[in-house]
Amino acid sequence: MTSPLRLTIGVSDCDRARALAEGRVPIAGVVAETTVMALQPLFNLQMTTHQFDCCEFPIATWLRHFDRPRQDYVGIPVFPSRHFRFSCVYVNKAKGLTKPADLAGRRVGAMVWDMAAAVWLRGIFAEFYDLPVAAPIYVNAGLNAARAGEDHPQDYPPGVTIEHVTDKSLSEMLESGEIDAIYTARAPDSFFSAPDKVGRLFADPMAAEIDYFQRSRIFPPMHLVAVKTAIAEDNPWLPRALYDAFAESQRQSRLRLHDSATLAFGLPFLVQHLEETERVLGADFWSTGFAANRHVFATLIRYMRDEGLLKRDLAPEELFPAALLET
Repeated sequence: MTSPLRLTIGVSDCDRARALAEGRVPIAGVVAETTVMALQPLFNLQMTTHQFDCCEFPIATWLRHFDRPRQDYVGIPVFPSRHFRFSCVYVNKAKGLTKPADLAGRRVGAMVWDMAAAVWLRGIFAEFYDLPVAAPIYVNAGLNAARAGEDHPQDYPPGVTIEHVTDKSLSEMLESGEIDAIYTARAPDSFFSAPDKVGRLFADPMAAEIDYFQRSRIFPPMHLVAVKTAIAEDNPWLPRALYDAFAESQRQSRLRLHDSATLAFGLPFLVQHLEETERVLGADFWSTGFAANRHVFATLIRYMRDEGLLKRDLAPEELFPAALLET
């Protein structure tokens, strides 16, 4: 009898992966040692030491691997993190910015060029909101603290102006008006400490996000799960086993959110919010698998090529092993 494969797994603390992380959802043929970590330390650890055999992974960084002769990781089409990010565009209120097109010629901060939140926002604003990728001046710096340099090498497209600031944070520059806006995943500190000076670009981000979804049918993924290529090649059954387990963990998460006996989170109207979300976006709004997300990958590939982050013109079918194309 073949011994089960021992596999180390790293994930962030999210409800979609919790049943798997706690061992309530097994992975067929695998003895899993799962570590739950805060997101940024998890990514920093995996990018520098590749500690985990299988890990939650920033989706744009994973896609960049396809410009290499050999990819380090095999992706699994499940998405621990998805987010529209319209609510994550912050502006200096004194600048009078109310829509994406207003950012043309303005100084827009971002922590890193290939951050998925910024990749999606640049692409969406270019396609749907009349803001070409190269129209703003981009300022690279740490979000809430000054940063000496970028965490990993970046590629920038021709015609884009990038400024690197190492002695100030994006948050303090936004508050002072040295930059006009920020694309981010987390709110800058100044949004809370200086609400008279810093606000959101969109007056009603949710309405704008719903409108975008209805036009695109995309709920943008920020992260996916990826397993080391060498391990997947030695165990060709493993990617599908991982997919099945993570998808089941997410299915159980949805059931838990719908359980009104004891609310899964401390929101009084959690179940009603979920029911309304599923009414507007559909019950499968957090879809897993290749078929339901092929158009999402095609769009992200196009955006990353437009933004200088991907040189190869990939078809979505090239991203996953054959067994996962059937999901």
